[in-house]
Amino acid sequence: MFPIFWILLLLPLVSAQTYHWGPCPTPSVQPNFSLQQYLGTWYEIAKLPASFEKGKCIQADYTLRGDGTIRVLNSQFYKGKVRTVEGTAVVQDPKNPAKLGVSFSYFTPYSPYWVLSTDYVSGAVVYSCTDVLRIFHVDYAWILGRSRFLPAEKVEYARQLLAKENIDTFKMSVTDQTGCD
Repeated sequence: MFPIFWILLLLPLVSAQTYHWGPCPTPSVQPNFSLQQYLGTWYEIAKLPASFEKGKCIQADYTLRGDGTIRVLNSQFYKGKVRTVEGTAVVQDPKNPAKLGVSFSYFTPYSPYWVLSTDYVSGAVVYSCTDVLRIFHVDYAWILGRSRFLPAEKVEYARQLLAKENIDTFKMSVTDQTGCD
């Protein structure tokens, strides 16, 4: 009964997320990933539901800090205002640099931020997943672009890549990037 109590307690926290039974999938990541080429601005084209992203004009800016960590500045237009949050990303294993960890608080551990695919100049596919007691998992996925809009065939390629890696894209939605400055 103890694990069921915790599951019931956690369900409201993940209700705006995408969750599935069982542990996280382990998708392949971008081979020979270059952090230097990945840095810069990325615009959110589509995503799996995320309670922390409810606005429009969502983008992320990645810059390298002097200490080797990555500054992550996420912004969105929500309820009439531009809202930003700053976090830190780290390469957790230099042998696998496409598997980053990101945190937006000193009090939380790093969450997975895995770059599954990128050409560095137009698009990227990113995945994150957290196991909850290995009973179920909460996952996030993003299709990103260097511009606010990607051609339909690039978006479809990204969706197919996620599906091939056993990541359910049924709840994926397009991010509104219209009317942005």
